[in-house]
Amino acid sequence: MNTLLLKNFFRSKGLMIGLLFLLGAGLVSLHIGKLFLDKNQEIIEKTAHYQQESIARNVKFHPKEIGLLLYYVRFGLVNEMSPLAGLSMGQRDVHPSLQSVTIRNLEEQKYETDLMNPMYQLLGNLDFSFVLICFFPLIIIAFCFNLISEEKEGGTWSLVLSQSSRPLSMIKAKILIRYASVLSVLVLLLVVASVYLHLPLDAALLAFALTSILYVSFWFALAWLVVSFQKNSSQNALILLLSWVLLTLVAPATINALTLHLYPVPEAFSVVLESRDGYHNKWDEPKEPTVAKFHQHYPQFSQYQHPEGKDYSWLWYYAMQQMGDDEAAPDALALKEKLQKRNRLSSIVGLFFPTVHVQLSLNALSLSDMDNYLHFLEKLEDFHEQKRLYFYPKIFTEVPVVSEKWAAFGLEYYREKVEVQWLKMLLPLLIITGLCLGWASLKFNKNGNEENFKLS
Repeated sequence: MNTLLLKNFFRSKGLMIGLLFLLGAGLVSLHIGKLFLDKNQEIIEKTAHYQQESIARNVKFHPKEIGLLLYYVRFGLVNEMSPLAGLSMGQRDVHPSLQSVTIRNLEEQKYETDLMNPMYQLLGNLDFSFVLICFFPLIIIAFCFNLISEEKEGGTWSLVLSQSSRPLSMIKAKILIRYASVLSVLVLLLVVASVYLHLPLDAALLAFALTSILYVSFWFALAWLVVSFQKNSSQNALILLLSWVLLTLVAPATINALTLHLYPVPEAFSVVLESRDGYHNKWDEPKEPTVAKFHQHYPQFSQYQHPEGKDYSWLWYYAMQQMGDDEAAPDALALKEKLQKRNRLSSIVGLFFPTVHVQLSLNALSLSDMDNYLHFLEKLEDFHEQKRLYFYPKIFTEVPVVSEKWAAFGLEYYREKVEVQWLKMLLPLLIITGLCLGWASLKFNKNGNEENFKLS
């Protein structure tokens, strides 16, 4: 019987086309991921070159005042990308993986990014996680919605009953053949990805693969549950498609709307406004209060004073820049906390929706999630502060520009280690898959045990 089922499966053009579609879409997504990784690497290499070139050119044009030189010079920090980001781009296509900043006020520079077409950003990229989360379920639905009903509606069910004493086993064999075929495509794509994208064979890749396999298993379990109700083909297809719409479209949009409603971020605008006003207004104010606040922030620089009677000094200018950050600090902190709360809420609510949970998990494994971006911003703040503390004394004492080894200032890198939280990542999928299978088992058992299972 199983051999006959296998032959029928491979002879079905529709099923083969479905598998080829999955394979084709998956390969296209891998190529898009490769282009994304290559483009990011190209940006980093070009920025490293242009940073050195820009510093050398500015040193040549501003050889007398180090304060003036550092007004222009930018230092780059790279948020190192995991190769897995080629499979799940997440926030990486929205937030830059490289930020170049001067030692002037940071808040105004922190959120600078390339100009992008908002329509393309809205549509997103056809990466592997998109193919997995949206396309795989559709093919699974097409494979499974009529597992039993096609036999009954085609008038072959009585023949099946006459050929087999255990019809439920035959139905199980049909879905297992489909499960194995879809899983084979998934595993093949992951193997191709590991070679094509040069993925390291580590715990993150293993967790990525297991999460993907459990996600596919969940959809087969859901299809098995729907089939267990023994509705006709139209009703099964309608229920499964509604489930797909709910889980892949409605649930993510609702969670996003919920986080926006609970944690609005007017601070995103006020941070920029406070930062700009914080130093622009200082041009029209007495210099001494600005310098006094700077000394309060950095008591170690109290020995440096603004020259009496002068309208301008580099100490006052960089103190003024510092005031921009200081006055925007409360809003910047509130913005960061709200973004963290949004992310936390999405993670908790997402535990109940496999599509959301899988997307967030794959992003976390690929270091393309919101947590990684927030950690990078914190690292950028430290990086910027280190540059300030290093150059402030040199500016205030007006050391010669040529005394500094400018060629030593290359790009710096932030490397975040992937922490695989196995239980949090896999347990929700295991539970919901088990619930679907358990419920389906109860429904089938209503018609008797497996040995004498008969379908009406």
